[in-house]
Amino acid sequence: MGFVSLLMDLSSEMIHAILPLFMVKALGTPVIAVGLIEGIAEGTAMITKLFSGVIADRMRKPKLLAVLGYGLSALSKPLFPLASGLPLLISARFIDRIGKGIRGAPRDALVAEIAPETIRGACFGLRQGLDSVGAFLAPLLAIGLMLLTTDNYRIVFWVAAIPALLAVFLLMVGVKEPESANTASEKNAAFPKTAFPISLTALRQLPEGLWWTFLLAGLLSLARFSDAFLILRSQQAGLPIAWVPLIMVVMNLVYAASSYPAGILSDSFGRIAPLVAGTFALILGNILLASGSGLLLPGLGIVCWGLHLGLTQGVLSAMIADRAPAELKATAFGLLNLVMGIGLLSASLVAGALWDRLGSSTMFLAALVPAIGVLIVIGIKQIQPQRSL
Repeated sequence: MGFVSLLMDLSSEMIHAILPLFMVKALGTPVIAVGLIEGIAEGTAMITKLFSGVIADRMRKPKLLAVLGYGLSALSKPLFPLASGLPLLISARFIDRIGKGIRGAPRDALVAEIAPETIRGACFGLRQGLDSVGAFLAPLLAIGLMLLTTDNYRIVFWVAAIPALLAVFLLMVGVKEPESANTASEKNAAFPKTAFPISLTALRQLPEGLWWTFLLAGLLSLARFSDAFLILRSQQAGLPIAWVPLIMVVMNLVYAASSYPAGILSDSFGRIAPLVAGTFALILGNILLASGSGLLLPGLGIVCWGLHLGLTQGVLSAMIADRAPAELKATAFGLLNLVMGIGLLSASLVAGALWDRLGSSTMFLAALVPAIGVLIVIGIKQIQPQRSL
């Protein structure tokens, strides 16, 4: 599953690393429109994860939905180089993100089923780390191709389709669905086979700690909008267009390097400590990104963003896996991503408007409010993992 994620992220991030510049520079798209497109596209992916999670729990075939989602994303890749205007480009972006939405919750449910409980955080950190390796390698390839082809966006888009197809093939032949994914619901009378997973009866039985985790994830999403704005910020700071993908290399290198250790630490010392540290990293990162006109401070801010992601994303998934009943694992991951999708959509829309009207510094400083809210919520309600589910 980690290498499947690596290959698909390699494909997606090769495109994403230059897509905002392609829209702004080549197609003349306003920055506020970039925020709108990115926010709605990413929000659509997150919201779709809810329904795919429900269906995966109902069908008890998470791998089938994962293959469908990865397949849709792979089929969307050739549309990017074929696009000569926004309509086809937006369509490609939405198909890609819908594919991501379909595969997300079933994939996480598969990892939760495969992972031994005592090293669950490490397993989620490993998958997230390999995913980030793909995101780290992608901008390097994009930079090389942009330099070799004299900023030919479309050649980069064509090359990006290859690892996406390899990811689908690897998932189909290399991942076996665990038996427990199909039989768990028959072992617990609280969720009979006939119950629809998203019913109010089922949702009322979700532990209280799960809802607090959703709240923390939503606030973190509000504090961390689409990374398309990091790309635009680096270009604003004076980084040449061909080298702009380098900022994604830096961020994802830190992300990949910190995800697995953060998961191991969360298994040994609890989930809260890395979550708090990651929130402080995000606060510092946004302050640095709002500061200065050169490359140094925004560059350090991007490093902090990568550290924030490594410390929080795998840990949040492990927290969901700790608390969610076996029969509602995929639904719980879908709800997590619904909350994060709403937060990301809202944050990206507001970020685009703030950038256009008040500048990038105001946009990054405004993100401090929900980040501080995370620390307040943790202070009010200490969430402790329930290791006996």
